[in-house]
Amino acid sequence: MRVCMILEGCYPYVYGGVSSWTHHYIQAMPDVEFVLWCIGADRSQEGQFKFTLPQNVVEVHEVFLSDALDLTGEVGKLRSLRLTSEEKREAVKLFSHGKLDFDILFNLFQVKKINPMTLLMSDELFNMLMDECREDCPYVSFTDYFYQVRSMLLPEMYLMTQEIPVADIYHCTATGYGGILGSMGKWKYHVPFIVTEHGIYTREREEELLRAKWVPPFLRQQWIDLFYRFSECAYSHADKITCLFKGAEKIQKDIGADPSKQSVIPNGVNFDNFKDIPPKKENGYIDIGAVVRIAKIKDIKTMIYAFAEVKTRVKNARLYILGDVDDEEYNKECHSLIQQLGIRDIIFTGVVDVRDYYPLFDFTILTSISEGQPLSILESLAAGRPVVATDVGCCRELIEGIDDDKLGKAGFIVPPMHKDQLADAIVQMCSNHERMLKMGEIGRQRAGKYYTQKMSIQKYRDLYKEVLGEQHGRHSV
Repeated sequence: MRVCMILEGCYPYVYGGVSSWTHHYIQAMPDVEFVLWCIGADRSQEGQFKFTLPQNVVEVHEVFLSDALDLTGEVGKLRSLRLTSEEKREAVKLFSHGKLDFDILFNLFQVKKINPMTLLMSDELFNMLMDECREDCPYVSFTDYFYQVRSMLLPEMYLMTQEIPVADIYHCTATGYGGILGSMGKWKYHVPFIVTEHGIYTREREEELLRAKWVPPFLRQQWIDLFYRFSECAYSHADKITCLFKGAEKIQKDIGADPSKQSVIPNGVNFDNFKDIPPKKENGYIDIGAVVRIAKIKDIKTMIYAFAEVKTRVKNARLYILGDVDDEEYNKECHSLIQQLGIRDIIFTGVVDVRDYYPLFDFTILTSISEGQPLSILESLAAGRPVVATDVGCCRELIEGIDDDKLGKAGFIVPPMHKDQLADAIVQMCSNHERMLKMGEIGRQRAGKYYTQKMSIQKYRDLYKEVLGEQHGRHSV
């Protein structure tokens, strides 16, 4: 069986939760051939992999959104574009509003081989853009409007021109640009397409766009609508739509997922790698671990502010931050903040094997603004280390349990971006060693009972069997 994994902004270019999940996922299915279809931001990333690819990765196809800006139409053909009435209708909707028929657009770019820039500069669409600018943005120069719209839409159209790798199943890890590629594979080869969301991509992009300074106010809503269109495309073409927990499933449904396609498949941890890690040996410190990328969405600054308060109350506290630098500027800001506050005992380790560090920790913390089902929490629980985490994604479910799980609490939950409550929870964890050990054991039991990698992989294998069975049983898993 040949599975095309479609990855956007993650594996194999950067470390992080989705990247780690992908790497372990592929390793756990050595009998399956994987084709990677990777979407990056800039061609400077080409071939710059931070992971050694498993042997069952048989092909890698890279596409970079920045290349879209290099598109040029042949000048002599810019004004002579021939489209059917259906194609014109969908092309116009690309630049305005309304539900798109992506299959018509796929045919336009895949079969007719239309150059996106040629489409953008055709008389009809160029004039339509001028009308849109006059109506919606009368105080914005058309030049500014045009270049903003171009930067928004060219990457989408550019992706639709890409050569499609052959596979038995297309499986994407987000509904964004990757959802377009997965839908296109489904359209061309008439094989199953699965969407697995670790976070709810559309909502995450919406939150970012509402805060982003680079988005001009006159196009903010159009940018948001663009990503909702992507999810609409992915959900409508997908045979199955999975997520990590019930709360995410409800959001998918609210956005437009068909409930008959939906299922919940939690992440899994390689339990055997962590279950036998013993309690930390006494060394005079209370050692706290944070397995996290240095990125704004992980809110390292709130972690630093909270730890500064902790140090005034727990003198022997020490914080280790384990992870890659995802944002160089933010990393500098974090180090500058530590210097300004005069905090000692914060150690940045960079990229390490976390299994070497869990024996050194008493407990761990996670301060993210947004999460799905963090692998770092699952690993911490499997290692018998309780967690203090923000109430995002399914962190509460992992720490407190759901449904028939009566094991108890494996840590504390606090509101995101609330340094005082975070500091209080950390101090509370530090203050009672016996309770800390008990919470750690509860976490270990929960991870072993509900969240092992074996359980998760088997559910995906069953899903592959199901969708291939619906394709008349032509393949085996």
